[in-house]
Amino acid sequence: MRPEDVEEMRKLPLFAGVAPEQVEAMLKPAFLQRFPAHVDLVHEGEPADFLHVVVEGQVEVFSAYRDRETTVAVLGPGHSFIVAAVVLDRLYLKSARALTAARVLLLPAEAVRQAFAQDAAFARAMAIELAHAYRGVVKELKNQKLRSSLERLANWLIARNAETGGKNRFELPFEKKILASRLGMAPEVLSRALASLVAYKVRVDGATIEIGDPAALTQLAKPTQTIDDPAV
Repeated sequence: MRPEDVEEMRKLPLFAGVAPEQVEAMLKPAFLQRFPAHVDLVHEGEPADFLHVVVEGQVEVFSAYRDRETTVAVLGPGHSFIVAAVVLDRLYLKSARALTAARVLLLPAEAVRQAFAQDAAFARAMAIELAHAYRGVVKELKNQKLRSSLERLANWLIARNAETGGKNRFELPFEKKILASRLGMAPEVLSRALASLVAYKVRVDGATIEIGDPAALTQLAKPTQTIDDPAV
């Protein structure tokens, strides 16, 4: 990596409070690569050779079985994947691909495990990353099992509206088929759910969503802190 890239990588949340020599030891054999959209980054069932950290762009984490595929998560800058496989030196349980053009830091798994064993600050950062991932899985399990497809969509729209400034009008950050997979439904089910939201004054124009009555949508969604609040 170029010296300016190394300095940029040092500022990643993963390295906050980590001894400079440990950061140097991990970054020395690391790679900072650019990937075009739709390129596979890791494959389910393969050994975990690298810890990947998203620096720019979006990455889709997904899994496939026979002819079916589901989106597990969409990650943005600062997020790492797939941490558990790297820490345990196990196979990847999920695959990942660049959803948009992306810049990704690849840290050799052995260097990560060595730093995990030697540096308490880095071990703590990794433990926090794993804890957030675990809580995310629990929230998603509750979301899938306790809510209908319409309720999941309504809650996602409310969350996305908040993320984009609460202006009640925003662009979908990815294709509708990705959104459908992320919410655990077939594309045709998503289309029907969007049509059903017309009654709640939600208007869809291509990738543009407009929420005409936020109170009505919230009444439908009934968001709850232990599923929907990212701070919990």
